[in-house]
Amino acid sequence: MGFSTNLQGKIAHEALVSRQDAELRLLEAMKRCINTRLKCDRDYATALSTLASQGLKIDRGDDLVGSVVCSAWKTMMEEMENASKLIKQNADIVETKALDTLNTLYAEKRKVRKAYQEEHIRISQQFTHLSDEVVRKKTEYQKYLEQYKLMRCKFEEIYIKGGKGGRKLDEVRDKYQKACRKLHLTHNEYVLLLCEAVEFEKDFRTVLLPGLLEHQQSLQEAFILTWKQILQDIARNLDLTSDKFRENQRRVELSIDSIRPIEEYKDFTEKYKTTPAEPVKFIFDESLVEESAGKLLPNQLTVDNLTVEWLRNKLTELEASIKENQEKKTVLTNGHNSDSLVNGKSNNEINNRLSLNFEVSKKELNELKCQERKMLKQIELIKTALNELGCEEVPSGCDISIESQPAFIENSTEQGNGSQSTLLNLANPQRLVNMLRKPFRRRSAPSSPVAPPRTKGRRESAPRSEGGDPVALTTNKSLVDEEWFHGVLPREEVVRLLTVDGDFLVRETTRNDECQTVLSVCWGGHKHFIVQTTVEGSYRFEGPACPTIRELIIYQFNSGLPVTQRSGAILHKPIPRERWELNNDDVVLLDKIGRGNFGDVYRAQLKNSQEIVAVKTCRVTLPEEHKKKFLQEGRILKQYDHPNIVKLIGICVQKQPIMIVMELVPGGSLLTFLRKKSASLAEGQLMTMCLDAAAGMRYLESKNCIHRDLAARNCLVGYNNNVKISDFGMSREEEEYIVSDGMKQIPIKWTAPEALNFGKYTSLCDVWSYGILCWEIFSRGGTPYEGMNNTKAREKIDSGYRMPASENTPDEMYRLMLRCWEYKPENRPNFEQVYSVVETLCNAYRATFC
Repeated sequence: MGFSTNLQGKIAHEALVSRQDAELRLLEAMKRCINTRLKCDRDYATALSTLASQGLKIDRGDDLVGSVVCSAWKTMMEEMENASKLIKQNADIVETKALDTLNTLYAEKRKVRKAYQEEHIRISQQFTHLSDEVVRKKTEYQKYLEQYKLMRCKFEEIYIKGGKGGRKLDEVRDKYQKACRKLHLTHNEYVLLLCEAVEFEKDFRTVLLPGLLEHQQSLQEAFILTWKQILQDIARNLDLTSDKFRENQRRVELSIDSIRPIEEYKDFTEKYKTTPAEPVKFIFDESLVEESAGKLLPNQLTVDNLTVEWLRNKLTELEASIKENQEKKTVLTNGHNSDSLVNGKSNNEINNRLSLNFEVSKKELNELKCQERKMLKQIELIKTALNELGCEEVPSGCDISIESQPAFIENSTEQGNGSQSTLLNLANPQRLVNMLRKPFRRRSAPSSPVAPPRTKGRRESAPRSEGGDPVALTTNKSLVDEEWFHGVLPREEVVRLLTVDGDFLVRETTRNDECQTVLSVCWGGHKHFIVQTTVEGSYRFEGPACPTIRELIIYQFNSGLPVTQRSGAILHKPIPRERWELNNDDVVLLDKIGRGNFGDVYRAQLKNSQEIVAVKTCRVTLPEEHKKKFLQEGRILKQYDHPNIVKLIGICVQKQPIMIVMELVPGGSLLTFLRKKSASLAEGQLMTMCLDAAAGMRYLESKNCIHRDLAARNCLVGYNNNVKISDFGMSREEEEYIVSDGMKQIPIKWTAPEALNFGKYTSLCDVWSYGILCWEIFSRGGTPYEGMNNTKAREKIDSGYRMPASENTPDEMYRLMLRCWEYKPENRPNFEQVYSVVETLCNAYRATFC
């Protein structure tokens, strides 16, 4: 039975304080009673002494000489006098020792009670303060998040409207960067504060409060032991030797002997027993990062150019605090050891004092250990985040991906028959400030010098691109014309292309509004090296500097030297652009025709073929994770060729904005087409649309592609009302796909129950969606489950409800819809069977009405 496990509750704490007050009152009553007893004993001793004196005044006549009775009486009177002296002596001993000790005990108990209350208030207020700080930091987080979203919107608006230059754009960008920096720093402070709060709450519940209660119990039990010794001294010194008093004394001693400190608070503890406090859960509020463009993740530190120095300083600060904490622990430990070397006296008071000192040291050590554990958790969190950083490149914290950045400013001076470019030294702080004040503009393509000769021992055969032409590293080209220059291709795409040690390519990235060239190499993993600019305006890694980036890459390739000694990465094979990687300059945007999840959609023209195409653009401010999802549609479409699947022409990643170029389907969205043409569409045309969709989905099924977002809004209408499946942003190329990142942005009313309930997707989920698509087609653009919200629709579906057929829907077609909406996926037809049914219905319709 212990305080630490059973008295953590508020009621138990108040009861413990009340118990201490009651014990103090008991001590006061005991002092009053003992003083009264001592006065009585002294009065009694005086009376006995007077009585003995009177008893000795007997007749000394010879008549009583030799009388045994007289001798006995005389002896009795003498012993009565001795008893009087003994009683007075014992009273003096009780007053000078036991009563003084009792007064000391009373004072010590008052002091301990006060210390316990103050300590309990201190750690409780510390916990309350930390909880309030979490709430305050969350409010601050929300404030900076709102500022960040406001400045991001302003920046995107001015950038789209105002182009790539101007003072206003610079001012808005500066404010946007500041808001972004504040948000990221506040995010990290919030994460660390949560980490601190979690550890402190755990320590409060499992160490600090139990430690305080354990310490208090030890003190209380030590007082009880002292209390017992006082009572024993009083009982022993006030013991009267008559049979009557001896019997009374025996009963008192039996009662006193029954006192056991360990049992003192047994009934009390049992009466006020409470369960240990429930853990207070500090959980990251994920709503804070929902609109942070994917840069900030719950319970994860953000490591980028905006926060990396702050994190490193914080790590240094925490490590220094750990060291100071350990020194304090050493001092406390050594202090206790020195106390234990005090000469071994048997004095109980000394032993008790040493015991109390030990308990105090133990409590302080517990607090230091809790502080150390909290700091170690934060250090582990920071080190993990810093270790996950790439070996060379610190990511940008600001999600601005403008490619027209001021990498350098050209100052042309005529010299002879040509001009010379003076590169801006970015190491010069004042020049850097001046550069950032100027409008963004794209770095000029560096000239392409003749490459140095190859070093012996390297492979002589040059790798070839998909078209069969060699990827040359010695021809006189500009950097942007090299096949191994991939523009602003996102890092995830780069990782996919580099598969064998020595594979490399060159790309561009944006860090803190500065366009930088990156050499990406596969070497025991994927490493990314930022091309460094020297004071003279040359380019280098760790070796010699070269006047152009292209010449630097050629030198690095031909020399066979590692890019950096730390990485050991050697360039073996340049990886060319894939066939479907187009140049942004080959696409002319004509007019905006729509807006997608990642950016605007344009009607455009290809310069080479004059072909009119559709172009999806990706907003420049989107983070790399979103660009990866944007390009996923292109990766899937590039391998498909079917009349009912929208055709991919290429992807532009040479510069921002990233674009997906597809065939232009003139009829636009099937949903819009159905609603606009509802009055003129015949049943046969609707049936044919269902057949086109089934043909496209049958093709995807054969390729193990799960679309996951099949709906009328994601289908396009081409010439002769031909339907094409589009929008593959959610698609997955696998037989079965399990969602692991939540069910956000899922089209609830088009999604099969097993996908909604368990996150499990197969092609049979698309069959369910196809049934909804057919319902949309025959309802001529109607809204599924109209009048129901998503939650209500899910409940109705799970209970067996299925939408009724819309007007003029053929019975056979509605029966097919119902088969597509079978609750168990194994009871649904596959797309091969769906296509056969719809084809049969179409043929029957043509035979009847044509």
